Amino acid sequence: MSANAADHGGGMRVMYFVWMWLLVLTGVEVLLAYLHTPVLIMLVCLLGFSIIKAALIMSWFMHLKFERIAVVYTIVPAMIMCLLLMNIIFGDSVRLKSRGLFRDVPSAQTSMPPAHGEAGHGEAAPAEAPPAEAPAQ
Repeated sequence: MSANAADHGGGMRVMYFVWMWLLVLTGVEVLLAYLHTPVLIMLVCLLGFSIIKAALIMSWFMHLKFERIAVVYTIVPAMIMCLLLMNIIFGDSVRLKSRGLFRDVPSAQTSMPPAHGEAGHGEAAPAEAPPAEAPAQ
């Protein structure tokens, strides 16, 4: 091991360990989608896991573990700017939805109609029409 790696307490073993945790967190994120987790719980978990993964990547793979103050001075203003921009844009999305400009987007209060050929709640499925015969030539 080189003197630089010994000073920073790193090495390939640590890199593989971090990579394994990134892989596990990604697997949990995919598993949440397959388990049909409620939306609020899934969003909170996905955001939390993404922040953890970003911190691991920046700390170990971008070698910023020992540059904490520089990371704080970079990340905090960017996060504040992102939150401010989201706050500005969020009002437009509510206004446009209330005007009916998003007619094809179902709201949380209404249920979607059944797809073609599927029965809804207590409804019988529509009968299939027989295929039209080709005219004789």
